[in-house]
Amino acid sequence: MKKYWYTVVFVVIGLITAGCSRTKSETVDLADFEAVSQAARGTTVTFYMWGGSSEINTWVDTVVGKKLQDEYAITLKRVPMDAGIFINKLLTEKRAGKEKGTMDLLWINGENFKNAREADLLYGPYTSVLPNFQKYIDPDSVQTDFGYPVEGYEAPYGKAYFVFEYDSSRTSVIPENFTDLLSWVKEHPGRFTYPRPPDFTGSAFVRLAFYAANGGYDAFAGKFSEEKATKGLNNLFIYLKELKPYLWQQGKVYPRDSAALDSLFEQGEVDFSMNYNAAHAQNKINAGQYPESVRTFVMEQSALYNLHFTAIPYNAPNKAAALVLSNLLMSPEIQLSKSDPANWGDLTVLNTKKLNPEMQKKFTSINSGKAILPLAVLYKEGVPEISAEYLDVIETAWEKEMLKE
Repeated sequence: MKKYWYTVVFVVIGLITAGCSRTKSETVDLADFEAVSQAARGTTVTFYMWGGSSEINTWVDTVVGKKLQDEYAITLKRVPMDAGIFINKLLTEKRAGKEKGTMDLLWINGENFKNAREADLLYGPYTSVLPNFQKYIDPDSVQTDFGYPVEGYEAPYGKAYFVFEYDSSRTSVIPENFTDLLSWVKEHPGRFTYPRPPDFTGSAFVRLAFYAANGGYDAFAGKFSEEKATKGLNNLFIYLKELKPYLWQQGKVYPRDSAALDSLFEQGEVDFSMNYNAAHAQNKINAGQYPESVRTFVMEQSALYNLHFTAIPYNAPNKAAALVLSNLLMSPEIQLSKSDPANWGDLTVLNTKKLNPEMQKKFTSINSGKAILPLAVLYKEGVPEISAEYLDVIETAWEKEMLKE
């Protein structure tokens, strides 16, 4: 471990002094986070992240941006971009030998993290130098991301659960499992659909169907198996093809993304929506886009969950500010703000037992709203993500099998 620590310190000292928009002549020791913070003052940090949620975008621009400016005199520039696109951009820069890029911090998902690590596109390990990581994060809880070892190359940011959404004023019976869902859809043709993978939400729904069609998550726990994938896909497509004729538009087209599905749900064209954010429906209610009667539910073993992380590109021009922002995102104040459905409703990655009593009380006092399921329900039906290798296989096969007609 000490070997990696010294490697991080000496390598990044040079990168910070050479790559920041505001350089300093003195050497910056990354073991001294205050020195890193001082080196980043007066600079701009670019945060590349998914931009599909207006609530999340607003929270990042205002709450996080203001805190970053007030405490560290760093300007936050949020750049909306899907993870797959900025990973391809990084790969192009790597092949071209570009040592100074344009991206400082990335909101990255498990599939793209694996691809980035295998292509040597990320800087690290670095989480051991972040004070908030050391104070509030349980290392054992962040060992893997979609089954791939993290090894300090990304820092935890939040925790998400997959839920289904319905309007209790017009839908009185909800399915309890995927078998019930198939029966419900057949009895209500045209009233259900899901986003087209590789949309994140649509892909998550298909993974849950993959689990259900094969007896549950345990069938695919551990390392990727091509034999298990082949058998699992056969069972998956038996299910999805039986579902397809009864979907919205007879399954001939699928919503392009979760936002498009939300619109169909709002307009009453379908009776269910879905999201990989347990507070999404409450966010919509708070914004006046969903009626107060909307609720969420999870089926048996369908509360898919994962941690999301931030990572630093190998050629980030302002690594000092990226470290400061990554650390800030794990602060109790920012995590508390993020947990509030009025802002986002994303669950905290902190071990709240490590917080002081006053802050613990604030977390337990958050007014979640009626559309958000109790944590006990999410925990009971929670299932983790499988190895990232399965994602590529499932998404590729889905397009081939479900769009060929």
